[in-house]
Amino acid sequence: MAQTEAMTEIKQQALVDINEAQNEKELQDVKVKYLGKKGSVTGLMKHMKDLSNEEKPAYGQQVNEVRQAIEGEIESRHELLAHEQLEAQLKEEQIDVTLPGRKISIGSKHPLTRTIEEIEDLFLGLGYEIVDGFEVEKDYYNFEALNLPKSHPARDMQDSFYITDEILMRTHTSPVQARTMEQRNGQGPVKILCPGKVYRRDSDDATHSHQFTQIEGLVVDENIKMSDLKGTLELLAKQLFGEDREIRLRPSYFPFTEPSVEVDVSCFKCKGEGCNVCKQTGWIEILGAGMVHPNVLEMAGFDSTKYTGFAFGMGPDRIAMLKYGIEDIRHFYTNDVRFLDQFKAVEDRGEN
Repeated sequence: MAQTEAMTEIKQQALVDINEAQNEKELQDVKVKYLGKKGSVTGLMKHMKDLSNEEKPAYGQQVNEVRQAIEGEIESRHELLAHEQLEAQLKEEQIDVTLPGRKISIGSKHPLTRTIEEIEDLFLGLGYEIVDGFEVEKDYYNFEALNLPKSHPARDMQDSFYITDEILMRTHTSPVQARTMEQRNGQGPVKILCPGKVYRRDSDDATHSHQFTQIEGLVVDENIKMSDLKGTLELLAKQLFGEDREIRLRPSYFPFTEPSVEVDVSCFKCKGEGCNVCKQTGWIEILGAGMVHPNVLEMAGFDSTKYTGFAFGMGPDRIAMLKYGIEDIRHFYTNDVRFLDQFKAVEDRGEN
């Protein structure tokens, strides 16, 4: 009888302690006090040894009922405390959705990337194919296949980075054209644009670099004329520098083209009147071009009596410098965030 009363008192006191627990720590302490290894409910089982075998089952069942009742109340109190804690947290951490969001700092396209992509987009629209090539190239494709014999001054060691006598870092992207023509087995048309890095032994300064980018274009087909080249370059100049731009072709010499020309565009700053950008001439040189030399066609397997073509080459570095008013080519390769951040405004306006 005394044991039953003790059991009832333990249960009632446990319920009081559970309801008075104000947080998870206090609730855990109550659980240990009554249900732990040395807890009050666990202690009730010690009296089993004083009972007869007939009394033990009923007594054990009563102890388990007390244990289950306390465990149930603890679980209910735990859920209530968790809910109250969440409500308090939500009140303290309210979000004002009317506040402006935090601006995330992101990068922008490099001016060289922007210039190259603009040129690529133009020629893709004209039906050209973008072709990549090897930066480590064979001497044959870099020079001989382009009508540059062993004795030509452009092959001088001071101009090129040679790895072996027959392997070098390409000095232009023209080897891509030579390889592509060779792969076509003398069958036109060929209409490709070849962008990429090139390497020359040069002293780095504001306008020169030992590594720079180049874009070359090639068209080979029947009845290709100089007028086709001129029309293509006029379209390029207007796309890059404005619809009112004009071009002029000046006679020049390149081993892989005949005839060859230097191409100037009317100054976009002074409109041809003369300024510091065009050195008071009204014109700015932007690229070299010409009709593909018959020897180059023949070495690539094309019948030069049937096929003709034109080629052009430009430096995106120089074009980007002119287009964005950049005075030092070294800015392109230093990865100075302050320099690159200037072009975010151009990107935000949606301009090229």
